[in-house]
Order: sequence, then C-alpha cells, then structure tokens
Amino acid sequence: MTTVAWDVAMLRSEFPILESSSRGKPLVYLDSGATTQKPRAVIDAITRFYESGNANIHRGVYQLSEQATIAWDATRHSVAQFLGGVPDEEIVFTRGTTEGVNIVAQCFVRPTLRAGDRVLVTTMEHHANIVPWQMVGATTVPIPITPAGELDLAAAEALLATRPKLLAVVHVSNALGTINPIAELCRMARAQGVPVLVDGAQAVSHFPVDVRALGCDFYCFSSHKLFGPTGFGVLWAKAEHLEKMPPAQGGGDMIDRVTFEGTTFAPSPQKFEAGTPHIAGAIGLGAAIEWLESQDREAIHAHEVSLLEAGTAALQAIPGLTLVGTAADKVGILTFTMDGIHPHDIASLLDGEGVCIRAGHHCTQPLHNALGLAATARASLAPYNTLADVETLVSALHSARRIFG
Repeated sequence: MTTVAWDVAMLRSEFPILESSSRGKPLVYLDSGATTQKPRAVIDAITRFYESGNANIHRGVYQLSEQATIAWDATRHSVAQFLGGVPDEEIVFTRGTTEGVNIVAQCFVRPTLRAGDRVLVTTMEHHANIVPWQMVGATTVPIPITPAGELDLAAAEALLATRPKLLAVVHVSNALGTINPIAELCRMARAQGVPVLVDGAQAVSHFPVDVRALGCDFYCFSSHKLFGPTGFGVLWAKAEHLEKMPPAQGGGDMIDRVTFEGTTFAPSPQKFEAGTPHIAGAIGLGAAIEWLESQDREAIHAHEVSLLEAGTAALQAIPGLTLVGTAADKVGILTFTMDGIHPHDIASLLDGEGVCIRAGHHCTQPLHNALGLAATARASLAPYNTLADVETLVSALHSARRIFG
C-alpha cells in the first residue's frame, strides 16, 4: 500500500516535538488517541498571550483585558463555525469532554430523574460516558456490539423503543476506532422522543462535524485531542436545553445579580462558566482550529486511511497478533493483543525503540469485559504520522515476538 501524494514532511515540521528522541531513538509517537501533539501555531499563540496579552476577561476596561475578552469570544465563534455554523450562544466552554458530559448529567438529566430511569449507552463507551449517569442515579443500559466492533443497530432501535431518559453515545470509539452512525442513531432516537448526547472526543480531529446535520442534542469534545492545549473543551447544546438547565457551579462571572437574599443568573453560555476560565486554553483551541482548517482535510483523510490500511495489513501478518476492532468504518486506531505477551510488556518493549503506544483497558473496562480481555495494546495514528512510523512499529513488534519466543 502506498501513501497518497501529500507532503507529510512539511506538516511534521510544524510539530517541534516530532524532532526529538525517546530512549535515544527517533520519536515515533503513536498515542494521539490519548492526546495529540501541538503545532507551532498553537504553542506560539499560548506563549504570546502569556508574554504580552495576559489579563482576565470581562472584568477590565483596560486594553489588555479588552483584548483577552475579544480573543475569548473569537474562539467561541470559531468553535461554533467548526461545529457546522451553530449560534455562538450554544457553545459552552468546559475543561474537557468529561466535564461536558457531567454538566449534562447534573443539569439536564438529574433535575427530572425518577427511580428506574435509564440512560442508553453503548458497550464501547469511555468511562466518562458511563460513570456520570450512574452518579446521578440513572441505570446505564448498553447497546451490544458485533464481533467486528460495530453497534448492533437492530438492538439499538429496540432499546430506544423502551424510551430511555437519554442516549449517550461515542462518535468514535477510543479503543476500537469504530465510527458510529450517529445520524442514523439520532433519527431512531427522535422517533421515540429520546434526546442524544454525543462524545466527540475522538472524532473532531479526523473529520468535519456538523452537529445539526447529525441531529443530536448535545456534543462535547476536548481541545487536547484536537491539537490544542489540555484542560479545555467544549459542550455544544441546543439553546432550548441550555435555557432550562440550572447552572453547574456558582461563582463569579455566571451571575446577573447577587444579594444576600438570592441570586439571578446570566444567560447561557455564561451561566455555565463560573470563575476565571482557562483563557490561554481558549486561545490555544482557537489557534488549533485555525491551523487545522488551513490544512487540506481531504488529503489528510486520505493519508490517514492509507496509514490505517498499511498498518492493518502489516499487523495481521505478525504471528500471534490479533487485531481488536475491525469495523468497516473506522479511524486510525490499531488495537491488538499478542499471544504470550501482556500488553504492558508490549508497550514497554516498544518504548525501548522510541515507539509510544498505549496499553491497558483505555478507560473502557466494560468493553474489555465484553471482549473477554483484561487489556489491549493500542497504536493511534494522526496526520503527522508516516508509513515509516508504521514500519517502525511493525519491526518493534516482530522484535517483541522474538524476545518472547
């Protein structure tokens, strides 16, 4: 399999960390599912803010504060356009996908939750899309998956017909790479009057997302999986939901008027953004979106498909290696086990070759339980990866195979 005619070397040059080494070997970073590396444009934007623009937003009438507020608002607009051109007021800034899910659990589900209410999830969900529903008292019911790691849509439709409180579904599985048919699931859910939350953490860096075209009610993602900084994220929600939801936290900047007798709250999204926010995080996310949208996303997609096909074929040829998650529609995630070698040992041996992969249950213990596996190894690809990276991974895995006989 040959890669597409696209200048990946030029793109790699924009990521300073990729020029470094690990364990004395050239760095081969294959853990972008955990966090993506950051281009120079993002690093520089954050540095500029702290060096020459640092001030709190909303509270100052001086130039620095006004400029920081403009930058904060500009990122909100960029995110709204990035998600398909939704109103800026429907974008709530969070600390990441996990906080976004928790806000919906605490402020949308909990206020009207009754004994026995269920939240429909999937077997492949990240813990962040399971635990918050349980914490507010809902019962989580999983949609089963096929042996290839695809959702059983017939089972999904039957479960939706039981009218759960909410459908909470991952757009792209972090452990399997499966791209779920969100628009179809939303169509099924609408037919039953069931609102839908989508965990888009693993999706937004791989393909464009239009939340209105998908038909969901809530969509959340994390900046650090989109080439931006850690500790920042986004919750998109339909205005009709945000207006009815109570605030998640109380404090400064989310109020209208405060007295000792009571408080009235600011309108959304400010109502959900208490306290001094991660201003540099917003600026970094804005720079990440600008950087990504300046790229040829079709070429990036073709490049990632090429790498996934090459990696799949090469790993399947390794004796004793079993790929986990072989959905027809998936992103560049290669999850696997090797006979006689624990995934943690695989990751440790690869680390000695400068190859960074993930090992464990990937915050998907229910999925691994369903698969009968305690742990797996995972290599996750990004646009800055190359065919040479895949070849180094394969060579290191062959070496591990030899070591363990």
